[in-house]
Amino acid sequence: MLEKRSLSLSGHRTSIALEPEFWAALTALAAAENLTLAALVTRTDAVRPPERPLASALRVYALRHSGG
Repeated sequence: MLEKRSLSLSGHRTSIALEPEFWAALTALAAAENLTLAALVTRTDAVRPPERPLASALRVYALRHSGG
């Protein structure tokens, strides 16, 4: 089941739906980098290729950085 969260990116609200396990991994990664979850998402959004959906970019980030 997907869990939807709303965040503000570049001054506008957006909703992202991810599995709870990905949210947990991203939250842990943000804490390890002394970032808020919103800051980590904003940073990932800024560097993702335009053809890659944000949810996909966040999943890939979580997999690459959490040892998964």
